[in-house]
Amino acid sequence: MRKALPSNLTFGIFDHLDEDGNAVARQYADRLKLAEAYDRLGFYAYHVAEHHCSPHGRGPSPNLFLSSVAQRTRHLRLGPLTMLLSLCHPLRAFEEICMLDHLSGGRVELGIGRGSLPIELAYFGIGADAVPGRYLEASEILMEAMRGGTLSYRGHHFELNNVPLTLKPHQRPHPPTWIATNKPESARWAAANGANIASLGPASFVRKVTDAFRCEKGHNSGANDQAPFLGLLRMIVVGQSADHAYSLAAPAFERWLETFKFLYVLNEIPVPPNLPLSFDAAIESELCVVGTADFVRRALLDQVEEAGANYLLCQVAFGNLPLDASLYTARTLQSELMDRVG
Repeated sequence: MRKALPSNLTFGIFDHLDEDGNAVARQYADRLKLAEAYDRLGFYAYHVAEHHCSPHGRGPSPNLFLSSVAQRTRHLRLGPLTMLLSLCHPLRAFEEICMLDHLSGGRVELGIGRGSLPIELAYFGIGADAVPGRYLEASEILMEAMRGGTLSYRGHHFELNNVPLTLKPHQRPHPPTWIATNKPESARWAAANGANIASLGPASFVRKVTDAFRCEKGHNSGANDQAPFLGLLRMIVVGQSADHAYSLAAPAFERWLETFKFLYVLNEIPVPPNLPLSFDAAIESELCVVGTADFVRRALLDQVEEAGANYLLCQVAFGNLPLDASLYTARTLQSELMDRVG
């Protein structure tokens, strides 16, 4: 018997734009074809990570890439997950988001974060000790700017004096906000501040994060009429058979892992302890879900239920997966899962 789908489950796409072995222009063209397919298939949103000086991120300016996505799509929502506020001036970040929100007709989903690897920010002259303070001030300035009017702010890292805000976002009061977190305390902050969350890791681990979010949200239930998203990230490959799926996914994950580790190896930095260091470990940790359509469907539903998630972030393009393989997985998710919701 097939497991029933929760009626509130929504499907989105996550992407690193990690190096796939093709020329950069070819990879961008392929990702735009995929974005058009996500739009046709009815995925809710397309979220793009920000990385710098690394083959793990060929899209160091997500907003620039997403402006092209906005012109190729009509319904697909889009945004950075996350925009590194520790790196950029918050006034510039605000203006870029306003532009993207108008170019897309009000489809921006705004993920904000401080960055997970300090060396990326260090290349821009930002030391690790400055990151928490810069992020806090930048996020405060960004949210204040969304209110419009004239902006003034005095902090340790940023000072703005009577700045005329001649732009405002298309969505009012501002685009939906997101944070990526695996920490219950950050989830509680997100719930208290009306932000959505995206998490990865074993479903039982993510459940602690979603439980913390819901517990905090219960104390702030009147703050926002929009039901929040609690996202679970999975790398997904569907094949004609289990062996076919594994033959595609295993080398693709190994290439993805190589690009992920690039800056860690180059700078002799220990990799995160929760990083799966092999394809088998990625399967075991539930980061990767690979197999036939029926197997993937059942595995994803079980993990979503255990994690307490209501938003599945599907990473269907990674490493050197062929374009056709990513398209096949996306179409299968649509037919096997998305069409059956409700």
